[in-house]
Amino acid sequence: MTKSKKVLVAEDSSVIINLTKNVLMFENYEIKAVKNGVQVLESLEKEEFDLILMDINMPVMDGIECTKAIRALNDKEKSKIPIVAITGNYKNYTLDDFKKAGLDDYVQKPLDYDLLLATVKKHLS
Repeated sequence: MTKSKKVLVAEDSSVIINLTKNVLMFENYEIKAVKNGVQVLESLEKEEFDLILMDINMPVMDGIECTKAIRALNDKEKSKIPIVAITGNYKNYTLDDFKKAGLDDYVQKPLDYDLLLATVKKHLS
């Protein structure tokens, strides 16, 4: 049996974290959830992940700033992890803004969990 893919979910809403965890765990993904960009960077120091779902608007360090920090890491494996933005403010950003920050894709809120799952699978296949 193949090893489960590990997804880091960075989201400050407990409701969205729980729903996302349930959907992804049902598909046999291993999930870790954190609430801000600083916690993302701390988690990356200690663990390996296959994908990051990154909320854009979070306290302490937002998703754009955190993504730029990940892309600047010296660890070439970790700096290339696929990062998918989760955002309710997609109108404030263009796809070009996301690409410049280093985001690979985005899913808008309110989340369509079928689309979220399809996006995760696309980046992990």
